[in-house]
Amino acid sequence: MSASPTTGSSRRLAVYTFVVCLLAVAAAVVAFAKGSWLGVVWVLLAGLSSNMTWYYVKRERLRRSVTG
Repeated sequence: MSASPTTGSSRRLAVYTFVVCLLAVAAAVVAFAKGSWLGVVWVLLAGLSSNMTWYYVKRERLRRSVTG
């Protein structure tokens, strides 16, 4: 099994991480609205998943440009 995802899976992973990012932001808003400091953890998760989204988007763009 190769370490790199197959064709199209980078796009799928980008969508999944984007959904996780949106859910983490919503959870952070709810947590902060309730006065919970747990929202800080959700903000950190949103930042991580946002970075992962951009990584997979750039990876897919690079793959497309290389393969033609």
